[in-house]
Amino acid sequence: MSEPASWKEVDILLVEDNPGDIRLTMELLKESKIRNRIEVVTDGESAVDFLYRRGPYANAFRPDLVLLDLNLPGKDGRAVLEEVKNQPQFRQIPVVVLTTSSADEDVLRSYDLRANCYITKPVTIDQFTRIIQQIQNFWLTIVKLPEA
Repeated sequence: MSEPASWKEVDILLVEDNPGDIRLTMELLKESKIRNRIEVVTDGESAVDFLYRRGPYANAFRPDLVLLDLNLPGKDGRAVLEEVKNQPQFRQIPVVVLTTSSADEDVLRSYDLRANCYITKPVTIDQFTRIIQQIQNFWLTIVKLPEA
């Protein structure tokens, strides 16, 4: 199935500090038939700066989707999620929590902070590949994302 010419490029902010997960996620998203632009930040403070277009991110795009790890150096993903969802200019941006934690308190807290979904990273590369493909299928082809 080919994509309609009217579909716009999907802008994704990946907030992840694990180099292996970054590399694999980037490769899988770039292999997609969906046009997307991906920016990576490796800590929570940079994620917030990116969204506010501060410092080195002055020319950053407004993401259509955020893939957010919870366990980040400095400001963790929970604090980033809280800030994103408490700011009117950002709260409509879908945030997919993609993290190693399967702790009930992390799941509940993320949903309390209005995460759009919570996914525990699988252990194997094959499982991780399937998860990223399913994220792409759902969030980039099925879901109607809000316009900036």
